[in-house]
Amino acid sequence: MVPLIITLLVISCLGVIVTVVLQEGKSAGLSGAIAGGAEQLLGKQKARGIDALLHRLTIGFSVAFFILTVLLGYFL
Repeated sequence: MVPLIITLLVISCLGVIVTVVLQEGKSAGLSGAIAGGAEQLLGKQKARGIDALLHRLTIGFSVAFFILTVLLGYFL
């Protein structure tokens, strides 16, 4: 049970890192290049949809991370 929780914890941790890095900040860091290309290719609404999707994914990965961390602490 513990190896499964650790594996899921690592996946959720990497998911949080990736989704946070890809989100557009105030200075439009890494996401600015990606969303800018998506905006040109897919239109303005798609770029907003990508940001909303990244926001929802970040919330999901964060909740999973906290739940798995509590479970791991309980089982260890």
